[in-house]
Amino acid sequence: MADESQSKPEDDLPTPDHLLHTGSERPIDPEDLVRLSGREPTPERVAEARRRLEKEGAAAIERYLP
Repeated sequence: MADESQSKPEDDLPTPDHLLHTGSERPIDPEDLVRLSGREPTPERVAEARRRLEKEGAAAIERYLP
């Protein structure tokens, strides 16, 4: 019986591009923007994120993503 705790050769390969998600599959939610900043959503933070998204659009997340 093979030891399943050992990694398989395909586990060492990078993730194929078609399996990666960019976030463009759906609109950015103000709560998502708050969470990207590393903070918990509060009504004030969500309101600020909503204003930022209205002003900057999806580009507002660029400051939080590498």
